[in-house]
Amino acid sequence: MSDQRDPEMTQSNGRTPRILLLAALLIAPATHAQPQGTARRILDLTNQDRQEHGLPALRWDAPLAAAAQAHADRMAREPALSHQYSGEPELMERAAAAGAHFQAIAENIAMGPSPQSIEQGWMHSSAHRTNILDPRMNAIGIAVAERGGYLYAVEDFDQSSEVLTREQVEQRVRELLRAQNVDPSAPAGPAEQACSIDRGIPQGSNARSIIRFETPDLTQLPAQVAQQIRGGDFRKAAVGACAQQPAQANFTTYRVAILFY
Repeated sequence: MSDQRDPEMTQSNGRTPRILLLAALLIAPATHAQPQGTARRILDLTNQDRQEHGLPALRWDAPLAAAAQAHADRMAREPALSHQYSGEPELMERAAAAGAHFQAIAENIAMGPSPQSIEQGWMHSSAHRTNILDPRMNAIGIAVAERGGYLYAVEDFDQSSEVLTREQVEQRVRELLRAQNVDPSAPAGPAEQACSIDRGIPQGSNARSIIRFETPDLTQLPAQVAQQIRGGDFRKAAVGACAQQPAQANFTTYRVAILFY
């Protein structure tokens, strides 16, 4: 028997061996370097379901597992399943505080008698199945707490972002500009200064144009940058990266300014 009346939270109203309670959410002391025991079994079942639908396996993410463990332990102490309890940070904050870097994040939670029953319940629930089969997700952390013979399981998924230094970000963007036949060899200093301010071109720069952007994806230039290159006769550019805005601290994005000459 399963109860899926509310994808956000399911209230427990029984303790028989057949009960399976689920909840799904869209959108840290333990190390959890590698999954063990029950968490490993749930990971294997989740990846098996993904592979059966032509999706790549999710890689294990220790920070996500640490965030999941803290929440699983809390679930096992509470009378009902929830993605956020009183006084507890929301999912994004929990994951970020544990050290996860992500572009997107989602969570499945459940209570059940076995890993197999939990995974089957998730796959037979639209919201949970969507999380498991989301092609954007590439990492997972799973945690399990036990109470009274029942497993309280949490699996946190994310679309992980690389953590790059300023120099690495600038180098990635330079490579993208070279592919557009723009020489990015102008000194980075003025562009880094331009990145740290909201508008205008730094004094003393003879740049003809500037564009600032934030992106989680350094495999391609944002559309506005490509459009600017097509619309101007630019042969040289300077690339500067700087810290992302505090409001986006839960996500890993890259803040960049390009000066065109």
